[in-house]
Amino acid sequence: MDGPRQEAALDEEEDMVIIYNRVPKTASTSFTNIAYDLCAKNKYHVLHINTTKNNPVMSLQDQVRFVKNITSWKEMKPGFYHGHVSYLDFAKFGVKKKPIYINVIRDPIERLVSYYYFLRFGDDYRPGLRRRKQGDKKTFDECVAEGGSDCAPEKLWLQIPFFCGHSSECWNVGSRWAMDQAKYNLINEYFLVGVTEELEDFIMLLEAALPRFFRGATELYRTVGKKSHLRKTTEKKLPTKQTIAKLQQSDIWKMENEFYEFALEQFQFIRAHAVREKDGDLYILAQNFFYEKIYPKSN
Repeated sequence: MDGPRQEAALDEEEDMVIIYNRVPKTASTSFTNIAYDLCAKNKYHVLHINTTKNNPVMSLQDQVRFVKNITSWKEMKPGFYHGHVSYLDFAKFGVKKKPIYINVIRDPIERLVSYYYFLRFGDDYRPGLRRRKQGDKKTFDECVAEGGSDCAPEKLWLQIPFFCGHSSECWNVGSRWAMDQAKYNLINEYFLVGVTEELEDFIMLLEAALPRFFRGATELYRTVGKKSHLRKTTEKKLPTKQTIAKLQQSDIWKMENEFYEFALEQFQFIRAHAVREKDGDLYILAQNFFYEKIYPKSN
């Protein structure tokens, strides 16, 4: 051929990119470790998105760079990207093939309690690392009773903005528009959103639907992951009923909890149509749709 050489197009499965914009303290490290364990065997790349000061909102110029890298970096495809970054709409940048978004969320109060103690005592994943609030021995109950800033209802506002995205309104605490947008994105832009409390089922569904990345993930999690991957925050003390009741009076909790229950209902609906339970175990359903024979009309 005399014309310019055309770059070879990647096979459909080899062109896949998954983005896991992980919410802090939702078992995200546990799940990401599964991806790291499988990447060599299943032949894909895992890349950590590490933003300056863990800022979940990117500058406009970084958004452009990020989108360009993910869509054109063929050497890193298939790719699994993970990081504490809020949802970014690739369609706004004129991208023809968007990445596949997945995520996991958690009961909002449980997530905040875990994060509170994590900042003070760390966890068993990197026990020697000094945390930002190390030395502060105040319990979560004491913090709430004293009206402390680290346990204020405003600190619950995190899962909604992570799903809402990079718009300013997403980060306005208590914004009804932000919650509605987060719900819209969860339904329309995310392939699957699991919950921390049912992480194994989330992994099972991903393996059934996206085996190119997650083949072997369920067995790996069952045999190894529950022991070695589950990251436990140390020194964590469960809050009292009085503390929980006080937080639940907040409109911010009501919105974050509404979003969590919305996500949980959606996940359970998807699971109910994908698996069956037998003798206490879940089994993935085989293909359950068929094509009828269609004959041409005879003259």
